Amino acid sequence: MSDIVLRVEDLTFGYTKDRLLYQNFSLTLKRGEIVSIVGESGSGKSTLFELIIGEQKPLSGKIAAKKIAFIFQDPYSSFHPSFSILNQIKEVASLEGLDDYLAELNLKRELLDKKPHHLSGGQLQRASILRALLMKPDLLLADEPTSALDNLVQLDVMKLLVKLLDRVGILLITHDKSLAKWASDRIVEIGKESVTPLTS
Repeated sequence: MSDIVLRVEDLTFGYTKDRLLYQNFSLTLKRGEIVSIVGESGSGKSTLFELIIGEQKPLSGKIAAKKIAFIFQDPYSSFHPSFSILNQIKEVASLEGLDDYLAELNLKRELLDKKPHHLSGGQLQRASILRALLMKPDLLLADEPTSALDNLVQLDVMKLLVKLLDRVGILLITHDKSLAKWASDRIVEIGKESVTPLTS
């Protein structure tokens, strides 16, 4: 079985043909790697995720990805406010391995019976990671997963993501270049006119 969980080949995309966000852009991500996508607001970082999951269609090029799960920027908006965390996890994933993941994420089982507003931002983001892991993905798409958290909790969440690399590959969107340098195997900077690999 190949360890490649995402392959982007010669991707070209723009909302208008005279202003391309991506032109002949290629990227390969393997299990065990974190690749960070950095760039200014409006440069196309989130658009890349939309292309990977099929919400946008490229003008040309190919995208192939294995099973995907998402970790969103704002943990409160990623859960419905009216239902318990556990019920929302059950909608998309099995509970196989739940207790092991709870221990790894330092989450108490009883928190899952609560509604999202009863958890802190850090607890809820760990619950978001728990939900993603229980989906048994090959590829984690993490869209600014620490930006809504304070600095100490940010570090805890990133350490947890790094611990998961034996089972997934992670594509991380972040505006924080220092965080990207600390966590990533490779960094791709997306400019308003082009995309440029910073490291190989």
